[in-house]
Amino acid sequence: MIGPILLALSWILLRLEGKSLGVLGLNAPALRLRQCGAGFLVAGLAVILQQLGHAAVADVAWRLNPAADLALVARSLRWNVNSVLYEELLFRGYLLYQAIRRLGARRGVLLGAAAFGVYHWFSYGIVGNPVMMAFIFVLTGAFGFMFATAFARTESIALPIGLHLGWNLVSYLGFSTGPLGAGLLVPANGAARLEATGLSGLLLDIVLPLAVVAVVCAYLTRAYPRGSTAASLAQTAPVIPSE
Repeated sequence: MIGPILLALSWILLRLEGKSLGVLGLNAPALRLRQCGAGFLVAGLAVILQQLGHAAVADVAWRLNPAADLALVARSLRWNVNSVLYEELLFRGYLLYQAIRRLGARRGVLLGAAAFGVYHWFSYGIVGNPVMMAFIFVLTGAFGFMFATAFARTESIALPIGLHLGWNLVSYLGFSTGPLGAGLLVPANGAARLEATGLSGLLLDIVLPLAVVAVVCAYLTRAYPRGSTAASLAQTAPVIPSE
């Protein structure tokens, strides 16, 4: 439950600056809920397309996991929500807010994306494997760029959380691709997960995710034109009067 700890720490740091959590977009609940839901829907649909592609390439159907129950769903929900909140508050919370304020939106977003990619070297335990390090840095760094862009453009952590949770939860709980093992759907051939190789693997596991990143970032660029994002992030939330 490190997410609430990071949230409390963010509140304390912002309070010391005379600001509130509003600078992280924890305001306007109806708007933020819509943004989070839209992000979840977009990422979740992309995962469904990816996994249906894997099934078509392997000529294997997905079937309901006979061992799935409410306990499995609750365990997966808890793990996915906690991990997403932890990563979002760490990489798209107070630190990214400060990076954008001090470095500008472009450099702040690039720094956040690079940090997210490097972080996954250690979380995936691949340090010392140059090929995997390069692959993971590109893929997770691209997702980090999308999440950071969403934060910078919407001035809120809501859309990054929705995108991140949509991708992870549908992948892990829906299609059994994560570290928790079997989820709601499993391959009918008894395999732990479906994996594609060659051109199919390239298209499904690299091109498709990067295309999602490109489309989302292009939409955000048009829907939220960059004005004075850094200045806006510094001023959006009301200043808390000193006591």
